[in-house]
Amino acid sequence: MSRPRRLSTAFDGLTLGLVLAVLGLAACAAETEPRAATLRLVDLFAGAEVAGSSGEEGAARERLEWTFAAADAPGGSTRGWEPHGGVAGLRVLDGKLVGRSTSPMPLLHLERDADPADSDPLHAVEVRARVSAGANLAVAFARDEEPPLEQLRDVLDIFPWGRSPVTPGEELVTYTLTSPASLPASSVRHIYLRPTDAAGAEFAIESIRLVFRAEHLASIPSGVSWQGLGEVYRESLVSRAPETMRFALELPDDGWLDLGLGTVESRPLTFRVSLESGATSAELLERTITTPEVWHPAAVDLAAWAGRRVTLELAVESDAEGTIGIWGSPAVRGRGGPATSAEPPRLAGGTAEPPQGIILIMMDTLRADHLSPWGYGRETAPTLQRMAERGVRFADTQSQGTWTKVAAPSILTSLYPTTHTVASFYDRLPAAATTLAEVYREAGHATLSLSSVLFTGRFTNLHQGFEELHEQTSLPDEPSKDGIKSSRPYVDRLLPWIERHRDSPFFVFFHATDPHDPFEPREPFDTRWVEAGAGEAMRDDQAKLAEVIRHPLMRLFMMPNREELEAAGVDPETYVEREIGWYDGSILGFDVELRRLNERLRELGLEERTLIAFVSDHGEEFLEHGAHFHGQSVYGELTHVPLLLYWPGTLPEGVVIEETVQSIDLMPTLLELCGLEAPGDVQGQSLVPLIAASGDAAAASRAGWRRRPAIAEKADTSGKPGGNPAAEALEAYAIVSEGWRLIHNVANRGDRPELELYDHVRDPLNLENVAERHPDVMERLAGQLEAWRRTTLASRLDPAGAGDASLTAEEMARLRALGYL
Repeated sequence: MSRPRRLSTAFDGLTLGLVLAVLGLAACAAETEPRAATLRLVDLFAGAEVAGSSGEEGAARERLEWTFAAADAPGGSTRGWEPHGGVAGLRVLDGKLVGRSTSPMPLLHLERDADPADSDPLHAVEVRARVSAGANLAVAFARDEEPPLEQLRDVLDIFPWGRSPVTPGEELVTYTLTSPASLPASSVRHIYLRPTDAAGAEFAIESIRLVFRAEHLASIPSGVSWQGLGEVYRESLVSRAPETMRFALELPDDGWLDLGLGTVESRPLTFRVSLESGATSAELLERTITTPEVWHPAAVDLAAWAGRRVTLELAVESDAEGTIGIWGSPAVRGRGGPATSAEPPRLAGGTAEPPQGIILIMMDTLRADHLSPWGYGRETAPTLQRMAERGVRFADTQSQGTWTKVAAPSILTSLYPTTHTVASFYDRLPAAATTLAEVYREAGHATLSLSSVLFTGRFTNLHQGFEELHEQTSLPDEPSKDGIKSSRPYVDRLLPWIERHRDSPFFVFFHATDPHDPFEPREPFDTRWVEAGAGEAMRDDQAKLAEVIRHPLMRLFMMPNREELEAAGVDPETYVEREIGWYDGSILGFDVELRRLNERLRELGLEERTLIAFVSDHGEEFLEHGAHFHGQSVYGELTHVPLLLYWPGTLPEGVVIEETVQSIDLMPTLLELCGLEAPGDVQGQSLVPLIAASGDAAAASRAGWRRRPAIAEKADTSGKPGGNPAAEALEAYAIVSEGWRLIHNVANRGDRPELELYDHVRDPLNLENVAERHPDVMERLAGQLEAWRRTTLASRLDPAGAGDASLTAEEMARLRALGYL
């Protein structure tokens, strides 16, 4: 596969061509065992027959819009919209709501009656307006009571529900604001609109419209789209009763139909699946759905029609014409081993069989030096310890980014941040990038993503290649201290999913956030290394700190620096000791869930057929350099992450690789172990030569391993929408090479020197700057870093779109339907 990225199937309707391509992919590896083929109906929809359309658009909710054409409109001349600070002269003039901002945070507020039972999610906010100055327009909501003004300003400045760039001028422009986090209509009670972010700007608003999903779905035709129920999203086919969709297929051997069924409406809806082959016909599934907003998994055995040409029919029926039915991730999957494009490597005397399943576990905010397999004094990870004893552990893995938004795309694309262009809060991965999930999807694997923060879901375009995505907002609404401990509910979902897909190839991206702040873990891990009652003492300290933390984001996350702790009269060592105790307890809480996963794989006979990769996106600072949190530097506590590969019976046991490697090396490694070609533009390299040589760098070099520097990046995003997740603006790069770490602080508004040098082996936390003692090392590494920067800048993706002029209009439409553009 090479970029520019093409769709896995062209929209030409040639079903037979797709089948032959899939079978050809399986054949090129000269396999003797049966290989599973996959036919995804979303890829074949362009060639399907659609009949029985009612012509109805479906039941849409009443349009919710505020216009200002009449000064005597209900609710007064402004129709209920009031200034909420930073606004002067608000009134209706010439059919528009006009005013002037007196600060960079002008707010308009409206309180509406919200039905507490209305679960229809907000799809978009449309504002038709003009502004004389400013860069962005934003909107936020509150459900019950008006939040304090200070908190509201922080949210709108950093994490608004929706934001759109504005074009200052005299022309009216329609701005459409969307968000990765769906919000039910019941939560849209208080509406806060920030028409501009410039002081002294004139604004005029012609209309403000809230578009909910029912209205949105009623406006789009049946067909391929990316749909979510309960914040679980799937590649989907949307149809309206009484439509039928007919697909001409050649079924694989021992196949089955895998799909989820759902509706957004409360009226009963019946889904039917039937099959025709010659003169034979059969009804395979009849399922009536009465509970909306949730996926109902279904599996249909097709083995009786193995290898035959058939017509598969999907139909929805309802007493009310136009009722929407959603077919989630409908795919005909074969039972058998995965397809390969090359022979997998033989390691540890094992066979050259690819794994049936691949599970990539990315633990958020996890430092390697807080794990017992990496030498930590506390037994935080006994399950990982056992896996390390039977697998391959990389002692020195360097992440390419120091916060999730940047680091996760690098792991999933094997591209440096400079190349994939995701640097700031609102950046999206270009559709031209090829993700690990896309490679597995194209090879026929079922693909599932369990995302625990918005940065690893559709907000960053990291749903590319996944048939099914669970967003953070799908997690249970738990108490705040537990809300981000995601491993338990996600393992609960993952175990039955794996059981359903046990006989077909699968790839899972499991993103867990247990160590992320708030650090306090679930019971009983909250008192493992912290005294009982510490939570109350911590909350007392944080009440004092709220008065002195200067940066809005750090105040929101309660991340004080050392100066602020001292100013609040809070002992820094005691405060950090509690945090670390909880941090370690959260790691142990995840480790228990990992044990549950391993146990189930063993019960299903999948342990030796499943490749597990465990990695972290970045670390966390606990005042090592005077601050808390992550994303604010490229020091060792943020870039040194764990990496472990576990595949019993195939990988060598108990191997420790001391060589410095990078997070971007993981993607090509997994693909080589699966007998799949990596995209031609990956910037990492496969670790298989190091594994085969059991860490012997010289032997690995003879097998193709190239020793090269590890790079970490931190962009200065202080001037971009969403701000910078740090207390200071900083652009910095780190290069780890020859046992040294050189840091180049390019844009630095603090007191850091431009160049810092550390002994990477003896001083992994970078506490002693030895730059003055080694000018020759400084010069050599600075030259290497500059050469890397020139090369990487030359390979930057186009962040604006698909980056492929050869894509057809149909392919572009499908990319848009699935949310990639």
